[in-house]
Amino acid sequence: MTLHETLAGALPGKPVDPRLSGIIKLAILAVGGQGGGVLTSWIEDVARSNGYAAQATSVAGVSQRTGATVYYVEMAPHQPGEPMPVFSLMPAPGDVDIMIAAEMMEAGRSIIRGFVTPDRTTLIASTHRALAVSEKMVPGDGIASSAEVMAAAEIAARRFIAADFDALALANGSVISASLFGALAGSGALPFPSVAYEAAIRASGKGVEGSLRAFGAALAAAANPVGVEPVVAVPRIAPRVSGPAKMIAEWDRLAHGLQPCPHRWRRWPCPVCAKWWIFRICATGLLIWSSWRR
Repeated sequence: MTLHETLAGALPGKPVDPRLSGIIKLAILAVGGQGGGVLTSWIEDVARSNGYAAQATSVAGVSQRTGATVYYVEMAPHQPGEPMPVFSLMPAPGDVDIMIAAEMMEAGRSIIRGFVTPDRTTLIASTHRALAVSEKMVPGDGIASSAEVMAAAEIAARRFIAADFDALALANGSVISASLFGALAGSGALPFPSVAYEAAIRASGKGVEGSLRAFGAALAAAANPVGVEPVVAVPRIAPRVSGPAKMIAEWDRLAHGLQPCPHRWRRWPCPVCAKWWIFRICATGLLIWSSWRR
């Protein structure tokens, strides 16, 4: 049952339009530069060639991981001569049948936004990582935990299909859009035969052979899952200060001076102290600290 059916049923005197139950809603959360637009076009072509009306919209991001992209496709059976359905322009929380995430943290974002629900959503996700700017800018190890996203996906989705679709694409001389298209076909979430998917790739006329190889490999991986290896969280190693003996001695004096502070205080001055040490002004830090203690 779709969200539209639920709302219509809740209104007194408003019968549920049976055509609403035939609408398939598919969203793609990708990273700029991954070919999400190509993937969306292929999905539209497959739907229309099989007697479905389809509409696609997109919110473009910025290329190469500095911004995410959102693509949304709605489709429904359509007979010639019938009025065209009026489709939604963007996905709504709790109202997505198929979610394709082109990177592990994009899968997490789809769950956080409520697009993945255990009663209806098939979640297809690539397990590889393309680090976000927020992860890169953190001093030290700022990489988010893939293991947490995998655990959440197992709970949040009705069906969860995960593999390193980026590696599959590269191994077959293509890009991830082709392997995600194959994963969609292998999932069986859309009522179309695999030959229709292959025809859409051939009709595009670009990189056909490589795309078909990546498509076939991902289709097999999605149709016959062997289980995803658990992602083990890598323990974070505490940073070790190194440098000239004189500067190390100043660092030790500064760190020792922080010991009387409450633990919650000691957690935040240390990165600041490290910055001071890097720029060789530990003496200034000691002077400020000593004045403050008085």
